[in-house]
Amino acid sequence: MSLFNVYPLFDITPVKAKDVFVYDENDKEYLDLYGGHAVISIGHSHPEYVKSITDQVAKLGFYSNSIQNPIQVELASKLIQLSGCRDYELFLCNSGAEANENALKLASFHTNKKKVIAFKNSFHGRTSAAVAATDNEKIIAPINAQQEVEILALGDLESLEKSLAKNDVCAVIIECIQGVGGLDESTTAFYEGIDRLCKKYNTCFIADEVQSGYGRTGDFFAFQKYSVTPDIISIAKGMGNGFPIGGILIHPNIKASYGLLGTTFGGNHLACVAGLSVLNVIEQKNLMENVRFISEYFIRIANTIPQIKNIKGRGLMLGLEFDFPISELRKKLIYDYQIFTGSAKNPNLLRILPPLTIGKAHVNQFFEAIVNALEDLNH
Repeated sequence: MSLFNVYPLFDITPVKAKDVFVYDENDKEYLDLYGGHAVISIGHSHPEYVKSITDQVAKLGFYSNSIQNPIQVELASKLIQLSGCRDYELFLCNSGAEANENALKLASFHTNKKKVIAFKNSFHGRTSAAVAATDNEKIIAPINAQQEVEILALGDLESLEKSLAKNDVCAVIIECIQGVGGLDESTTAFYEGIDRLCKKYNTCFIADEVQSGYGRTGDFFAFQKYSVTPDIISIAKGMGNGFPIGGILIHPNIKASYGLLGTTFGGNHLACVAGLSVLNVIEQKNLMENVRFISEYFIRIANTIPQIKNIKGRGLMLGLEFDFPISELRKKLIYDYQIFTGSAKNPNLLRILPPLTIGKAHVNQFFEAIVNALEDLNH
């Protein structure tokens, strides 16, 4: 039986990894500046992470949410402590798409409305409501298109208020820094305006922090740069350092009831210890401070390279924009210089999403490779 062919693949087969490096079957070393779509937060195969999962699976790997699971409570407590999102409650699932799907469903339950507003170049996942709120017609099947979703221009508060005034919108969902869309970010006035308008028109403000959360921007969440209070915050990717886990943080103005949401695998014992080890390492190693330090260093060097026309994003969620498509540059970085980077909907943007443990030497290695690769491409 063959695999369903939906992924274009690079001809590289990783077999092991450690911190910011990945190794193929020939033991060739690759610098990982993409982290598997921003998933690797505390570095590959972190010893505390490995030990936590190993010890837990030897005791109890899984049981359903019909029993007490104190590790869920411990994870929620640690997450609230480190994020500063006091009084929020946690619902656990398995992925970012599930997180956004549950967020949208909960918003609809809470407001008794069904329309969703999202923004141009957004990406919120591939499940039914989440993909309908994603600005990419190619991945929206007819069954998804039944959802009532309006896509507005990023930054357009006037159109947002006109839509909200019709009183049929359950949620406004937004990435404070767009991921797949190309690292675009609007103004403080826009994000704070969304918050104000959502409260005015009884609409849930959903902050999609699936990619930008867990310290990646230098704050725990990207929205914390602004004076806003989301009703629901969706999280995943860096939450488990590779172990599948996602969740939503829910403001206390939304009340729980039995059966409102549910999941089989969400919040299982292994996922929770993986999530706890990530938070412990972020705290113990001051990784958010490292993000801010390395980001400043990275941007300072990037500004010295004339071919880089624009630097987007914050922290270690960065995009380097060129005035040409980066597909060949990205291939050259992988095959000739052994460095993983990412692409985006913007064809001229190289995405940088490394583990939060990255150091200055790794940044130097990358920029030396970029300079040489650009020179190679010009010959």
